[in-house]
This record gives sequence, C-alpha cells and structure tokens, in this order.
Amino acid sequence: MTEHDDVRRPSAPADAETGYPGQGLGRPQDGPGSIPSLIRRVGGLCIDWGIAVALAWALLPYEWVNLGITGIWLVLTILAVGFMGHSVGHLVLGMQVQTLDGRPIGFARAFVRTVLLALVIPALIMDRDQRGLNDRLIGTVLVRIR
Repeated sequence: MTEHDDVRRPSAPADAETGYPGQGLGRPQDGPGSIPSLIRRVGGLCIDWGIAVALAWALLPYEWVNLGITGIWLVLTILAVGFMGHSVGHLVLGMQVQTLDGRPIGFARAFVRTVLLALVIPALIMDRDQRGLNDRLIGTVLVRIR
C-alpha cells in the first residue's frame, strides 16, 4: 500500500443540482409522480398543436387559420388542463399538471399557465427540477402518471 492509496477524495456536494429533476420537490426519480423528459413534454405539445391545426383547417376560412390554430390550442388546453389536469397530448403520453402537493390545478391556474406557455419564453426558463417559469409562477408541476 502506497501513501496515495489512503488519500480520501472529497465527495460531491449533496445538493439538488447533482440529483435528478424533481428531487427538490420530493418527486421520485422514475415512474408515476416523476418529472417527464423534455422529449415527452414536447411530444405532448405536438399532439395538442396537431389537433388545433386539424380543427382550424376543418372549421375556419383560409384567412383565419393561423390565428385560429393558436386560439383553438389555447381554449382546448385551458379547458382540458383546468377540467382534467391534462390535455389530450399529456394524456396520450401519460402526464398530468398538478399543484406541488399533487392536487388538480383548476381553471384559473390552467388559464395563466397556458397563456404563459403560449408566449414560449417563460416555459423555456427552467429550474433544476425542469419547471418552466410558467409553472413556478403558479405553483404547478408536470408529472408522469404512468
């Protein structure tokens, strides 16, 4: 045994930055209740946006399609998240929006969250638990339900 064999290396600090997303919120690392991956979240958004595009093209005159897509997406998302806690895209990919203590968020929070999400930038400013500014502002979190 050499003198270097007994040298102890300092361990990494035991803070949330070295952990997994959701650890600071008391969420599990995997499975129901954990924070979904960014790919899963973007996939849910794409499903919801696709539904809005299809409805706008089916229901609106050509001149109103672009504005209609955003309006339809806003209304569908606010209603679905406010009523059920998830949009169609969230449901398909096994996610739900909850308060930090696991309760449904209701329509007022769903409205604020969705409008901020539509502005894009607040959703991209994420913390270490992968919560966008839109979720931090109103005390919500997107979690996996399966």
